[in-house]
Amino acid sequence: MPQGQPIAVPDDGLTTRARRNTPVLAVHTGPGKGKSTAAFGMALRAWNAGMSVAVFQFVKSAKWKVGEESAFAALGTLNTEQGIGGAVEWHKMGSGWSWTRKTGSDDDHAAAAAEGWAEIAARLAEHRHDFYVLDEFTYPLKWGWVDVDDVVEVLMSRPGGQHVVITGRDAPQRLIDAADLVTEMGCVKHPMDVGRKGQRGIEW
Repeated sequence: MPQGQPIAVPDDGLTTRARRNTPVLAVHTGPGKGKSTAAFGMALRAWNAGMSVAVFQFVKSAKWKVGEESAFAALGTLNTEQGIGGAVEWHKMGSGWSWTRKTGSDDDHAAAAAEGWAEIAARLAEHRHDFYVLDEFTYPLKWGWVDVDDVVEVLMSRPGGQHVVITGRDAPQRLIDAADLVTEMGCVKHPMDVGRKGQRGIEW
């Protein structure tokens, strides 16, 4: 889209205003760093616009406190006490499955992920929030814990102007095809490739 000019404008009868207010389904995928960080940046913009923001993390440990969680908790308090920005909710879905396996079988984790998705689907149906971040949600889809076709059907039929951003590597093609905005993060260099460790303020 050079200089902001669309490649083509569909003949669908929508006005400029309607196009500006069309809800977005975004997917941040690829092997590079920054997928979740970019999604939280979008959520910050949504909060500033007065939108209700809800974050659902799927594979990070329930004990892992990320910097964005603390920041958004403070923003939620600001909304509650002073009416600034939008309401905020932050949920760690399922059993907090992370890269280091926690207790419980794969079946337990799959059931927990499915339960988490069912909660999100219910919230979408009732338009509970304006902006959703489904962080690391591509992994339950890739592992077959949550049905991709069901997810796409729910997302495509969501009512109102609810925006949804999904992050994680290896996004299924069905989800990519359904999305309005897809960004693939590539990795050119990474400090961990040469033995450096994650740092406070950079990774969390």
